[in-house]
Amino acid sequence: MNHPLAKTISLLFCVIGLIACSDVGVPTDESLAGSSSAEPSDQAAAPASTAGDAKTVDTNDNLKETGIASIPDDFPRTVRRNFDRYTQVIVPNGKPINIYAQAEISDAQIVQVRNTLIFWLTDVPGSRYGADKTAVANKMGDNEATLMLLKGSDGDVNPPRLNAQPLYQNEIVVPGSAWYINNDFEHRDATFEEILHLMHDTGIGVDGANSQPGALPDFQTEIRAATNNAVANNYQIWPTGAATDNGLKSWYDELANENSLSQEYLAAVIDSYYGLWGPFTEANAGMWGFYVAQTREDIRAKDPMGYALMEKYFSPYLTYNAQLDASFDGTFTMTFDPATPYTHKSQYMLHATLNGANNSNLTGNDQDNRLSGNSGDNVLDGGMGNDTAVYPRAASEYTIIQNEDGSQTVVGDGTDTLIGIEQIEFADQVVG
Repeated sequence: MNHPLAKTISLLFCVIGLIACSDVGVPTDESLAGSSSAEPSDQAAAPASTAGDAKTVDTNDNLKETGIASIPDDFPRTVRRNFDRYTQVIVPNGKPINIYAQAEISDAQIVQVRNTLIFWLTDVPGSRYGADKTAVANKMGDNEATLMLLKGSDGDVNPPRLNAQPLYQNEIVVPGSAWYINNDFEHRDATFEEILHLMHDTGIGVDGANSQPGALPDFQTEIRAATNNAVANNYQIWPTGAATDNGLKSWYDELANENSLSQEYLAAVIDSYYGLWGPFTEANAGMWGFYVAQTREDIRAKDPMGYALMEKYFSPYLTYNAQLDASFDGTFTMTFDPATPYTHKSQYMLHATLNGANNSNLTGNDQDNRLSGNSGDNVLDGGMGNDTAVYPRAASEYTIIQNEDGSQTVVGDGTDTLIGIEQIEFADQVVG
């Protein structure tokens, strides 16, 4: 599909260089606007859980998520006027990362955003910089890192005057949704990228002008070195700077002037690393053709410095429990299949839950998967690995039938067939 240049640049552009404010849980209007003169106030009480929330798994024990709730009356006027719901991720030092959502944002989109934020802050055992991300999370809390989820697309409306990272409705792709399954690049998934920018700017830290000290200056030094290598390598790795006849050079120069080249380069690597550009057919590359690598294997071969960054901080698999859109109907697979383009992305999932009431199915991969059905009749196929089927109520509320072919039937939330499942986890016990 063809994308006008202006739209492409708009999709890629993000707000960089968030300003650190005072240590508060509920910021004042002044601090939201970037003022450093606001007086601290008490931290907001955690919102109550509502429908659409989903517990993540394999995350840092010291990271706490709150439910989705209406904006309280005592929140700043700017927040009350522009947003109708919020949720928080509470970092180890007790400070919140706030996520504000406008009315057009669905609960499922909010959950996906929160899951992604927690994923970025989840420890990666054995990695050089990511084995303990406590300092990064705490730095984000200290800097009042904030996400604002806005209706429409970038450029549709003027964003509220908040010191926050914007993420737009049409770029928040829920796993299992039509946008996800069809790889609709008119609604390309910017969730990973924009939340990465927030963590990079307010947590890891950026060197140079228009930046603030972060928790991992040595990692930023390596990110900068990989960025410089990409720029210096005749623009063959990250070719935006070489484009002089289509307007991209001005975008590249703008990034350089505001000191956001390293953030945008890292985002390009990340998106290809997690398969977001694997199904892209218009160029044998990622990020609209602005990055040389389209898949994880491409990064390793064509941009080894970029690939090394991934191994030093980021998990090779998505550790959160992916909440599939309630509209999904069919069999969702987490095993890569070239004939099923969305599996470029889903192959990196570990855990998934069907939502809604459709008679849909889940197929895992060769990792240790945790799979959950919905209220319909489901087939949960673990594939290889040591796999678990998860049910929300006590074992006494279900009937388990052992079938002659080795599968199991679980009756309780609909009638489920379990294949290649090593254990069943109920609310009160594990059977296996």
